[in-house]
Amino acid sequence: MKKKKKRPVDELTLSTVWYSLQRICWDMRYVIDRTAQNYFMAALHDLSVGIWDARGRTVSVPVGIASQFLGAPFAVKSMIEIFGKDLHPGDVILTNDPFHGGHNCHLPDWGFFRPIFYKGELLFWTLARGHQLDSGGSYPGGYFSGGYDIHSEGICIPPIKVFERGVEQKEILRLLWNNVRLPEGMKIDNYSMIASTRLCERRLTELMDKYGKETVLQCIEEMIARTERATRREIRTFPEGTYHGESTTDDDGTVYDEPVTVKVQLTVHGDEMTLDLRDNVPQRKGFINSNFATTYANAMASVVLGLDPALADFVNEGTLRPIHVLATPGTVVHAQYPVTVGSSPNSVGVQILEAVLDALAKARPERAIAAAGRNRAHFAFGRDLRTQGQYVRLSFSCCGGLGAVNGFDGYSPAVLMQGRGSINRGSIEEEEVRFPYRIGKYEFAADLMGAGKYRGGLGIDWEEVNEGEGSGLATGCTDGDDTRGHGCLGGEPTPLSRMFIRRGDQEIPVHSHRVVFIERGDTIVKVSAGGGGVGNPRERDPERVLEDVRNEVVSLRAAREVYGVHIETDPLRIDWDQTRALRVPS
Repeated sequence: MKKKKKRPVDELTLSTVWYSLQRICWDMRYVIDRTAQNYFMAALHDLSVGIWDARGRTVSVPVGIASQFLGAPFAVKSMIEIFGKDLHPGDVILTNDPFHGGHNCHLPDWGFFRPIFYKGELLFWTLARGHQLDSGGSYPGGYFSGGYDIHSEGICIPPIKVFERGVEQKEILRLLWNNVRLPEGMKIDNYSMIASTRLCERRLTELMDKYGKETVLQCIEEMIARTERATRREIRTFPEGTYHGESTTDDDGTVYDEPVTVKVQLTVHGDEMTLDLRDNVPQRKGFINSNFATTYANAMASVVLGLDPALADFVNEGTLRPIHVLATPGTVVHAQYPVTVGSSPNSVGVQILEAVLDALAKARPERAIAAAGRNRAHFAFGRDLRTQGQYVRLSFSCCGGLGAVNGFDGYSPAVLMQGRGSINRGSIEEEEVRFPYRIGKYEFAADLMGAGKYRGGLGIDWEEVNEGEGSGLATGCTDGDDTRGHGCLGGEPTPLSRMFIRRGDQEIPVHSHRVVFIERGDTIVKVSAGGGGVGNPRERDPERVLEDVRNEVVSLRAAREVYGVHIETDPLRIDWDQTRALRVPS
């Protein structure tokens, strides 16, 4: 008897199911936004959510940070192998381990995975992963340098059930919370994340009740197939060949002042693309090492940025199939246990992103994307004298803007290329209420971006006064004191950044990848570079240069010397004759 051929799903149902899956993920994040007390997750959105199928194939990942979720298929497949048939409705599995089946990027990002059953059959996995206030280790926050091995960075949690058949494993959670510094707050955050996975389970069940299991699965298969066809079609528009890119971080946090470079060889052949990172240095003593899942995630995210923007809302397994990532075990981009990895989402993680974008710009210059301003955030910790309680603080407000794209200036309000637009700057008022710091200066800085026909997003001039006690700063997530992100097509790279502590008449320099201690009344000063530029600065529209001068983000000197635009000052206007003379090719 012939097997009955499935009827193709109708377009309306297909669209409804696809956007329902996307909406479920956004609602998961909303649950965490509204119930978590952790400022990193609830306000800054240092978290990710998604849906995978029973085999670990990526189904829906519309929001989050690449390093937290694009490598999640490796974790799901490990859990299937670890637990086998011992998976049941109501199970929730926690992991933060980069090596032992967790495939996490670093220890502060705790991930709660839930297998989702429908009428007794395992059909999906969902994940809520976010940066916790603490994971133990020598210092709070997870970005301290100089650790002996990964165990010095915090508690390593392999995939372990914290709910089994719907029953909370209280002793396990009590053990974990006993090994972190702020357990009461983390309980709230962990329950918040678990609740978001429960919402996903409920919504997926409702979706299958409404349309039927077979229809929902058929829609997913169709979306994966369509996305794969579209991605392969897009890759065919790239000229065949091999393109090289590289990017460098300041140092590894243990061996100081020795820059570390990441290299990639990008090959386009037919409708497939290979990102070869095998020619990289051995894993380092310091905490910049990236495991393969994190390298894979960042490399994939870079390629998605270089594809047709119309595909950005449809990232799933079909997007990933035509793109291959290669790396050699034991290198800085395929680190092996027990090396430290605490800074890898930023240092080396960002270098992977930048190196791939550098190569893509050579393949498709009309879509060139310059590097964003490097992460200039830091973790602060100490005691808040107002509450006599301990605090851990992170803020992205002191970070510069994004890199220019061919045709557009870099976006200044957004931060962190690796954040995919989901990371937020914080509210100054909320930060001052939550943490013992008084912000005295927060403004765009003149000439602190890569110049270009399309200039980078703006740099930031930031000052704040420490009003706490026993305070320290971990600058492990900062970069760009000694190295620059790339510009494209003649555009300038990102400028160098700097940070120092003002203590009375002293200015005490603070370098990236360090831990320093500060006193009450110290002023933290950051001059954070913006993004790189695209195209020759002397091809920039003079009227746009004049607008930047009026807005005090480009100086008169830079207008003349960098952009070749002579501006009279009373009133501000372009001297066209002198401008034409300045722009005559030498």
